[in-house]
Amino acid sequence: MNNKNYIALTGIFFGFVALGHLIRLILQLEILIDSWPVPMWISWAGFIGPAFFSMWALKLARN
Repeated sequence: MNNKNYIALTGIFFGFVALGHLIRLILQLEILIDSWPVPMWISWAGFIGPAFFSMWALKLARN
């Protein structure tokens, strides 16, 4: 596997992570860890960060 393929695969992975958080935000899904409800702001951070890294990696893979 060369670097370009690795960077593209990383971008796709981060895209799926961002998509999962976006789906949680849209559907307002509640997640419990043990008995602790995970706040929605964590999914905002979990969407913005990986979405940025996904776009960055896919842009690098394209060039």
